[in-house]
Amino acid sequence: MAKKRKRRKNNLLFKRGKLQLSGVISVMLIVGMLIVLVAQLVPRLTTTTTNSTTSDLSTANHQQFIRTIAPYAQKMHKQYGILPSITIAQAILESDWGTSQLSKSYNNYFGIKGTIYQTTKEMKTQEFVNGKWVTVTARFRVYNNWQESVRDHTLLFVNGTNWNKNQYRSVLSAKDYQTAAKALYEDGYATDPDYSQKLISLIQTYQLQKYDQQ
Repeated sequence: MAKKRKRRKNNLLFKRGKLQLSGVISVMLIVGMLIVLVAQLVPRLTTTTTNSTTSDLSTANHQQFIRTIAPYAQKMHKQYGILPSITIAQAILESDWGTSQLSKSYNNYFGIKGTIYQTTKEMKTQEFVNGKWVTVTARFRVYNNWQESVRDHTLLFVNGTNWNKNQYRSVLSAKDYQTAAKALYEDGYATDPDYSQKLISLIQTYQLQKYDQQ
């Protein structure tokens, strides 16, 4: 009897046992597409991981900044009546979480200006003048440590300015952070028309009002 010949199965690469050029090209195209997809996916995964790590570090640094400032802000509150939430929120906003040049180099966490040459440094800053932001040069106070900065900030509200001793009386008398934040702008502490709302937003985001009650 004659032997039955095995029927060779056809597939993408082989037809009747012969290698097909078109099949090779198709496989190469598929592999190439997979490589491109992987190349696009890996950076996204890396970026996502990096962003997540950076976000976690920022959150940790922010919480550490608050925990560092809060006890001294509460001490100033007991002595002079300035709400801790306002002190902490202003320190965050004015110093950009302690990362600004003024805070890092000169321990000035509140952008407090001065006139005495020996105890100030000249720096550029942004002021809101006539409805627009402009860059101006001003002298800012220099402190030995951040605690001095917080205390000076508190005493500014208590003692007022050289031209108006009662300039910040409404800030001192405020019983809640929203009233105090609005009084800061109305009493001329900052030129930014959104200053009060920025403080209120920081206080609410980081629940800084809890330090007012302890």
